Amino acid sequence: MSTTVSPGGPQRPRPVMMIPLRRCGSHALRLRLNLSPQFHSPYPLHIVDLVPLLPLYGDLRDDRAYFNLVVDVVGLQAVSMVKWPDMVFDPVELFETLRDQPRSVHRVVWELLLRAGERQGAGVVMDKSLDSVHYAPELMRLYPDMLFVNVVRDPRAQVASMNKAIIHEFDTLLNAQAWLAAHQAADHVMRQWPERVLTIRYEDFLSRQQATLEALCRFLGIGFLPQMLDVAASREARQLAQMSALWSSNCYPPIAANIDKFKQQLSLEEIEVIETLTGGYMDRYGYTRLTKGDAAGLPALRELAAGRSSAGRAQAWCDLEHSNFRDYALRRSRADYLAQLRARLQVQAAGRDCVATLERLDPATFEAGD
Repeated sequence: MSTTVSPGGPQRPRPVMMIPLRRCGSHALRLRLNLSPQFHSPYPLHIVDLVPLLPLYGDLRDDRAYFNLVVDVVGLQAVSMVKWPDMVFDPVELFETLRDQPRSVHRVVWELLLRAGERQGAGVVMDKSLDSVHYAPELMRLYPDMLFVNVVRDPRAQVASMNKAIIHEFDTLLNAQAWLAAHQAADHVMRQWPERVLTIRYEDFLSRQQATLEALCRFLGIGFLPQMLDVAASREARQLAQMSALWSSNCYPPIAANIDKFKQQLSLEEIEVIETLTGGYMDRYGYTRLTKGDAAGLPALRELAAGRSSAGRAQAWCDLEHSNFRDYALRRSRADYLAQLRARLQVQAAGRDCVATLERLDPATFEAGD
């Protein structure tokens, strides 16, 4: 199996991206694979939350702008809910290493990931920031040997899970639209680089755990280990399960009976909305529909859905503060960090605009007597 080669340096771990959308059972797979010494996948940075700020940095060809970005990505890793074992990054050294290479936020993120994998002695490093499927073309330009693990889950079950997660929207329509957009992006990856993608259904993992893990290990070029079937032996899984209600089941064996749990969590109207938007994918991946899938007027409902979701998110933060103060504080710290970044970058961008405007003005404009 080929590996990424650092310019002028030795071979590095093979980069792998899990796609396309969170709440698909991705932690369950990551934690089991992490039991292999050949594989490393630290808790993801979810750089998708920083990407909207990139225009505020200005031209990344400017050393000052790129250094600021390197510093901020290192800071994002430092405020991650789950710390990476034995990893501390020096932004000055990172910048000097990366300054003559193609400049990209993804290059910075992957330098952190590859170093973490090297520290663990792994030959394969995976980023579980599933939303980065939307940046796959840029990732493939940076890492042409990248592999993709495409994890598919029944959209009704996944949306039901997303509806309860503070990392997503609090509305079925909005989450179903996000599911659709993510799988459309995954389709692009499969069309462009079919030999680089392994698609697995989460439901197959639930019913055939060993066979699914064996296929995944073959694709990644690592050996399957029987201990992957006993996730309770994973210290990381136990720690994660204690940190957040979203991860509470990650230290237990998969429960196949939960496949149809969405029927108790969603109304028939919500199920029809999901099936209207995702019906083609349901047919492709073998999920049986329950409705005609012809819900009408969905675009007009989006504004109302956004209002409901905003109110739901505010309530979720309040509920989390009272139900799990540790989870709340860790998530709040990261959210506050991103908010502070935005505020600082907006001030800096406004300053650059003022300087640029002054430089364009004719000095004669300010001469006395004009």
